[in-house]
Amino acid sequence: MSAPGPQPQPQVLVVGAGPTGLAAACTLLQNGVSCRVVERRAGVAEEPKALILWSGALEVLRRLGVHERVIGQSLPLASASYFSGGRRIGGVRFGGLEGTAFPGPVCLPQPGTEQALYDRLLELGGSVEWSTQVHSAEPTGEGVRVVLGPSGDPDGREEVSAAWVVAADGSRSAVRESLGVAFEGDTYDRVFLLSDGVVSGPVPEKEAQYHLTPDGVLVIVPLPGGGHRVFFDVAPDGDTEPPGDELLARLLAERGPAGMRIESVWWRSRFRVHARVAREFRRGRVLIAGDAAHLHSPAGGQGLNTGIQDGFDLGWKLASVLRGAPEGLLDSYPLERRPTAQAVVRSADQQTRTWMVRAPLARLVRDTLMRTLSSSGLLEKRLVPQLAQISPDLRESPAVTAPPPGWREREAVGNAVPGRRIGDAPLVPAAGTKAESLHEYLASGRQALLVGGSSRRAADAAAELRRAVPEDVDVLLLTGRDGAAPDPAAHDVARWGGPPGGGAGREWVVHVRPDAVVASVAVLDPGWRAEVFLGSAPLPRVQHSPK
Repeated sequence: MSAPGPQPQPQVLVVGAGPTGLAAACTLLQNGVSCRVVERRAGVAEEPKALILWSGALEVLRRLGVHERVIGQSLPLASASYFSGGRRIGGVRFGGLEGTAFPGPVCLPQPGTEQALYDRLLELGGSVEWSTQVHSAEPTGEGVRVVLGPSGDPDGREEVSAAWVVAADGSRSAVRESLGVAFEGDTYDRVFLLSDGVVSGPVPEKEAQYHLTPDGVLVIVPLPGGGHRVFFDVAPDGDTEPPGDELLARLLAERGPAGMRIESVWWRSRFRVHARVAREFRRGRVLIAGDAAHLHSPAGGQGLNTGIQDGFDLGWKLASVLRGAPEGLLDSYPLERRPTAQAVVRSADQQTRTWMVRAPLARLVRDTLMRTLSSSGLLEKRLVPQLAQISPDLRESPAVTAPPPGWREREAVGNAVPGRRIGDAPLVPAAGTKAESLHEYLASGRQALLVGGSSRRAADAAAELRRAVPEDVDVLLLTGRDGAAPDPAAHDVARWGGPPGGGAGREWVVHVRPDAVVASVAVLDPGWRAEVFLGSAPLPRVQHSPK
């Protein structure tokens, strides 16, 4: 069979239709950028794989319009407990995280999340070309030359010249390997066994439990709709088949509480765990994300969460660039997401090695430390925000502008600090919006320009910004508590409880990115000009009409 000639160039080729690729594709489509999605599998994943969704990923799913579908199928987790020698040595409570609509994690096997994102992709006019694999990818001067073909068919190949490629094709990424990007790290010397099924006895209902023994760990997590996931580590013995019932029963009897038994299993797996990070997250016009960019232990349930946030981050940045924002915005993707991935890999590695401590003295030290940290509340205070992934420190990012001299963040809504997540604040809608809090207003995942002040200067600044940016960039005028709502023209107006109010305090402009991170701030002094403020902002310049 002869190879077909070059096909029309898509704006973006997304390789991989797992949660990361689907999040990227949905973000692109929501922002008016077309994309082609290919996936070597025949359909949405059936293997449950990842389970836990933390606050950061749930916020992304909210921005993509699928959080209600996901939450509706999920089991909220209330806590995690740690046991050693049959005794509880520590624990953390979930559900108390502040500053987010999702104060605790939920449990949902990965196919549920993937199906929700796939359905959203279809609603946005997208599609997936299933059973289509990448054979090679080669950067060119103006894009990437990619050779595709039907999965399992070495002859049926198609050459595509794509302007941009998103490599979200998993741990054995054909795109990453074709480019020669190193996947740096190690592989654990233990084998990990998983089973999902019915477990009887003293099983937790809404709690993840970690039973740490000299022979290895037992992790047990309740599943939505009934059943539990059971997780063990064992020494490698050359076996590559999924664990049998006899082995699972023996390990549970050795490591679990008395009376706990596996009654039936509907899914089981045996796998090795890696701690790896790609040396590059961007090579020219290829952006690498999800498992193609980082792999780590399942400790803390971070893989799915980090990948979904990768997809959203590169999606809004790439869409902004394709709609006229400075291309330098994409330099921030590897500079922001790679350190995040490295931190997640380190954290998961620390947790995993804590599980697998063998020496008696080291176990005693670990157990004592866990008791101390747990009883003092420090374990919960440190661990939960780290796992939630909603508090990035991006002050050194090239996509963030340093504040002007003398900037007083407490005067602005949400204590706006460039490079940090903006805080929430109650709002009283006055015109154009129904949002009753700042985070609710920002939940759409659109770029936003917030103008604070009750004077005509502030109202004029908001109107000037509204005229200068596309309609899908939100402009919100925030007046003081007692300030009258000026004519909103085309922008939104709300009142909030902080300064400036009644003419007191300085007036300001805050640019908030789609991920709720403050990109830049300015004081509305006599020298302020909209064109200067917007000159280097990572905002789209080209209008698009949402479907």
